[in-house]
Amino acid sequence: MIRKALLLKIFDAANMQRWNDKIRPVELRELDKQAHKMMLAYFIGKFEEEQNGFDWIEIIEGGIFEFLQRLVITDLKPQIFYKIKEDKDKYRELNNWVFDKLKPVISPLGDVFCDKFRNYFADSPDTLNRKILRAAHFYATKWEFDIIERINPTGFEIPQIKNNLQIEQEKYYDLKGIQQLALYSHYRDFVDLCGQLRFQLRWSHIHRVPKTSVIGHMLIVAILSHLFSLGIQASKKRCINNYFTGLFHDLPEVLTRDIISPVKRSVTGLEALIKDYEKEQMEKEVYALIPESWHQEMRMFTENEFESIVTIDGNIQKTTSEDITAQFNKDKFNPRDGELIKATDDLAAFVEAYLGLENGIKSNELVESKNYLKTKYKQSSIAGINFGEIYADLE
Repeated sequence: MIRKALLLKIFDAANMQRWNDKIRPVELRELDKQAHKMMLAYFIGKFEEEQNGFDWIEIIEGGIFEFLQRLVITDLKPQIFYKIKEDKDKYRELNNWVFDKLKPVISPLGDVFCDKFRNYFADSPDTLNRKILRAAHFYATKWEFDIIERINPTGFEIPQIKNNLQIEQEKYYDLKGIQQLALYSHYRDFVDLCGQLRFQLRWSHIHRVPKTSVIGHMLIVAILSHLFSLGIQASKKRCINNYFTGLFHDLPEVLTRDIISPVKRSVTGLEALIKDYEKEQMEKEVYALIPESWHQEMRMFTENEFESIVTIDGNIQKTTSEDITAQFNKDKFNPRDGELIKATDDLAAFVEAYLGLENGIKSNELVESKNYLKTKYKQSSIAGINFGEIYADLE
């Protein structure tokens, strides 16, 4: 089961500043970088789906493992980290130390997860899936650097970093997704659109510590959705759909901004009106930026994202997470646990409010939101997961 220690550890990434030895026009945080990286991994991966050895689960779990590793080694400057990676013995020692640091936090997830995490870094084959993750990591880093370079183009290390990134980019030109990003501006616009969610703060009218962006929140929901899916032994396709729905579920907010739930509920019909506007704007602004063959899947991730669905005889049908577990937990039904993702979304919001209050922020809205969610899930079980127990553990 997911415990308090892991939830709080994940949120540590919202405090981790990137490029903190460079002039930055905006704060660049590790949580946001990791979220942007996984959106890029989706984009690049979609062009490689038919290749031998391609596996979405390996990409998802590799992203989670690399994120967890980053939580521990964040103080290492990239040049030093890459130098360590060149020495297999030193890199092995580093990863053993990382595992020892994280073991108390991740051990409640089970031995299988812990073994996968440890083996991921013990053995580093040059697979297609790892190359996609490296390419996504590179591109998200370059995206940040392009912002920094504009402020101080001739600053210390800037020309050297630019040259190193150019050399790094050449390693990934055999990936079709990287080729497409180089060739077509509308694909770069999609990446930029996702990146804008880095600068869109949740609870923006409330001073909070740590601050979380919409894109960072989306990654947290994606990671937790996947871990919950593993806990209920979800089918492979169910795990994939749950993760990417979590990762993209708030993408329409780049067009509408983050509107907190109390405001949505304040006027009858307002929430439905906002949803209709989001769909309209997604059709107008977003779908034109990605291949048409991706549209149906992206609609599943971003529209009615909190409905549990299956596909039977080519038709999408609403159902429940309980029924998916009992009858439709097979890849052929293309299941997605909307209820589970909604509960995970609320859990992430609860932790945001909880941390704000724990860090000394006095806000009636944070108190009210925290109490509302705790009461809502006090005796709630979704897809066999006891959310009341998770909330009790946090308190």
